[in-house]
Amino acid sequence: MREPHPFAPFVRILGRGKSLIRSLTEAEAEQAMAMILAGDALPEQIGAFLMLLRLKEESPEEIAGFVRAARKTFVLSAAKVDLDWSSYAGKRRQLPWYLLSALALAGQGWKVFMHGGEGHTPGRIYTSTALAALGLAPAKNLADAAQQLAANHFAYLTLDELSPKLSDLLGLRPILGLRSPVHSFARMLNPFAAPTMLQSVFHPGYISLHRDAGRLLGQPSLSVFRGEGGEIERRPNKPCEVLTLRNGESGEDRWPALLDDPRAEVDETMDLSRLGALWRGEIVDIYAEAAVTGTLAIALHALGAANMGNAQAKAEDLWRARVRNRLAGR
Repeated sequence: MREPHPFAPFVRILGRGKSLIRSLTEAEAEQAMAMILAGDALPEQIGAFLMLLRLKEESPEEIAGFVRAARKTFVLSAAKVDLDWSSYAGKRRQLPWYLLSALALAGQGWKVFMHGGEGHTPGRIYTSTALAALGLAPAKNLADAAQQLAANHFAYLTLDELSPKLSDLLGLRPILGLRSPVHSFARMLNPFAAPTMLQSVFHPGYISLHRDAGRLLGQPSLSVFRGEGGEIERRPNKPCEVLTLRNGESGEDRWPALLDDPRAEVDETMDLSRLGALWRGEIVDIYAEAAVTGTLAIALHALGAANMGNAQAKAEDLWRARVRNRLAGR
């Protein structure tokens, strides 16, 4: 009789039926993902594993275990990072104004590392494309990211370069027809172990999942909210509920809407030249500036640089000061 494949037990745990199914423990999840990333699981097993997880829905323990396995595959260069910023959704209704929030922080000395998966959903604008419109380029690898962080306090690295295997798994979406847990835990990778993480989701049910996984991973500071299009970008015309983690303690912040009009705006042109124009002060866009400063306020609060009472005012001051930073004019 043929011996079961070493990966088969993980599929069995997830597929034993309604009465016997259970979530993986954190240790099991780490072992399973380590096997996948090492090439020790068959394609059929990987597809079954991801879709069974999708059907069951991921647990915080599973997300934490997957992240731990992925982090062990990174070849890191020494770099101090203040803020880990994930960017995996892409934008289709509004330009990626979040990028200006990150660059404004970098211009004031905060070291911001951004990472993201691109191209998995047609019709969306991803971070590399937006950076190109600003005359900036992604890092080539983690070592190059460390150099960019030292020089400019900002670096962006695609998942293709950060972890080609995870990028391949992310790319299974059009083949499987559904998102998989990779879309969730890739956001949590934080390869440079930044003490503060910002997280955003599209589906509200995943907000607590990210916060609770962060607690298991020992993340000192984490803020997660439903952002515009799933990116870390505040929707300024709606209240924003943010779940937080501060030194192991869970919290919840509710930020008020910044604009009176509750209707969701849709940019029909998605003209990327407007990013640079807004940065340089050549155009006025009330919605965009509120999105930028509102996102900055949440970031400053997460970094411990502001409280909820003064975060928006500090964010607006920081935005006005952007013309003095080293990235101005690009």
